[in-house]
Amino acid sequence: MNLTQELELYPDHSVTQMLFKEVKNAAELRQKAVDGKINGALINPTMLVNSFQLLVAANKAVHLQKTGKMKTRSLYSEIIFNLSPTNNISEAFKRFGISDGDDSVLVVLVHNKDESQLLSDIAAKVDGRQIPVEDISSLSDAAKIKKLYKVTPREETCGTLLDAVVCRMATKDVM
Repeated sequence: MNLTQELELYPDHSVTQMLFKEVKNAAELRQKAVDGKINGALINPTMLVNSFQLLVAANKAVHLQKTGKMKTRSLYSEIIFNLSPTNNISEAFKRFGISDGDDSVLVVLVHNKDESQLLSDIAAKVDGRQIPVEDISSLSDAAKIKKLYKVTPREETCGTLLDAVVCRMATKDVM
């Protein structure tokens, strides 16, 4: 159900993703995240093509944290910001953070190997049904994703939607 991956550049850090649907307490979760009572990123999975997209954002966030170059105040807000194709932080939160009425949420944690208790603590706070992270594409809204990242039909003939999205995430700092 959970997807945990070690970061290659930072092997002491792992990224765990947990996907929930039929969530009934999104407003409460969002408020807890704003208040700093949830130590994780709460992502709207409809704007994600694949879990790899989130791994790219988390890897970049950890790297920026280690080099002291984050643009936001916390590691988890940096992950949300890194998903966005633009440099507007508030826009990133609107598009990729959860909203009060959302019925699905992807919880993302960056942790050391010995911090598995965090996973069960956060999972217990979500009033919803956990599903395998591999099912994230079933919740994706491809039309919204293509519009946000400005993916053209011609571009999709030579690569996947995931390729286009990750490319834009990776190059937003240099464009």
